[in-house]
Amino acid sequence: TSDRLFFEPMQLEDVMNILKKDDYYGVMVQFGGQNSVNLAMPLEAEIKRLGLSTKILGTSPDAMDVAEDRDRFSRLLSRLGIPSPANSSAYSEEEAREKARAIGYPVLVRPSYVLGGRAMEIVHDGAELESYIKEAVRVSRKHPVLIDSFLRGAVEIDVDAVSDGTDVLIGGIMEHIEWAGVHSGDSACVIPPQSLSPSVVARVRDYTKKIALGLGVVGLINIQYAVQDDVVYVLEANPRASRTVPFVSKATGIALAKIAAKVMVGRKLADMNIAEPEIGHVAVKEVLLPFNKLPGVDTVLGPEMKSTGEVMGIDYDFGRAYYKACTAADNTLPTEGNVFISVTDEQKEELLPIARKLRELGLSLYGTSGTVEFLTQNGVETNLVRKVQEGSPNVIDIMRSGGIRLIINTPADKASRQDHIRIMRAAVDYGIPYITTLQAARAAAMAIDAIKREEITIEPLQHYIGA
Repeated sequence: TSDRLFFEPMQLEDVMNILKKDDYYGVMVQFGGQNSVNLAMPLEAEIKRLGLSTKILGTSPDAMDVAEDRDRFSRLLSRLGIPSPANSSAYSEEEAREKARAIGYPVLVRPSYVLGGRAMEIVHDGAELESYIKEAVRVSRKHPVLIDSFLRGAVEIDVDAVSDGTDVLIGGIMEHIEWAGVHSGDSACVIPPQSLSPSVVARVRDYTKKIALGLGVVGLINIQYAVQDDVVYVLEANPRASRTVPFVSKATGIALAKIAAKVMVGRKLADMNIAEPEIGHVAVKEVLLPFNKLPGVDTVLGPEMKSTGEVMGIDYDFGRAYYKACTAADNTLPTEGNVFISVTDEQKEELLPIARKLRELGLSLYGTSGTVEFLTQNGVETNLVRKVQEGSPNVIDIMRSGGIRLIINTPADKASRQDHIRIMRAAVDYGIPYITTLQAARAAAMAIDAIKREEITIEPLQHYIGA
């Protein structure tokens, strides 16, 4: 429990005013998100300038800067022999164009030192890049634009770990349900991983330990990976507590924040006698989206974070855990009724097994002309419904009359995107659960299957992780 609580802006001047008032032993910057990490170096410089005895506890500000600075971090990965997607930093518009061309489109672009994927976008050509730089960011020598090769169809992984500089405790390896390209704060994820091979998991563990020790982390670290064609790429390392720490701690029963705080003040992991968790259950984190409070907001998930909260579903089976998580997120999946499906042409092959599963489970499928034609040709019975732009009666009319119980809709071109926005708005207004990625649709089919086979049970958390 805090002895004192300060309601002040997280600015250098305000923090220094607090430190000057009393003789504090140290400052922990790892629990304040990206803002406090950004403060670490100026805070250290100001403490030295004033001759205060206060320390920055845990990971040194310089080590934090290695993780945050793209060029320094790339050099570390290269030295450790760990793969990362082709990436670079650009300090001017002209340099951004050159670097993007060299890496090859599509690329993921974002400003440096930001939180929540703000102003992060996937750009597909030079015109989109030019528009992004003019409208979204100001490129300067101090604030470069980060450019990464975008890994299509990759599985993303989050790892939370604690290091004392000698040993590393891996708290949890989370597999994202949505593919890379959806911000980690918006993606559902699962502990333990469900589709990753033992070889991939072993490499993730090895890379996590090497990066934490290579950076000189003392305290918490969050590392994000992407797996494509059996290659594990490091996307980024955050030398701080991430938003997933509470989820990992609840799912595994390991109090990561408490352990990290002890490590930051000098305790060693070996002396704490804490074993890495082996769990026999499945925990799914799902996000809460604010679209019912924000009319007109685009509901498509992408690299810029949109969620405002999280829930957890826990069970011994992935399907049941995912069903519980969806229910807690106010997006309860139906076990009967009609499902509306509309996907892009490139996704139709991937949709086929999901559509077949939903039909086997007794749900009726509805779709627009392209989707219906493809599914029917492949032996999946699907009912035709008009697009919104084709007039009435269309999918929104059926939703209004209560005829649709679930929506799976991934927009493609501008015309279908307009349709998508109107359909999603109606889904929010009428309280119909909706899905905007095929990976979530696949998980939903597994969840409906699990619930139809076995009754859902409700148990206290201690039932899974022990008292």
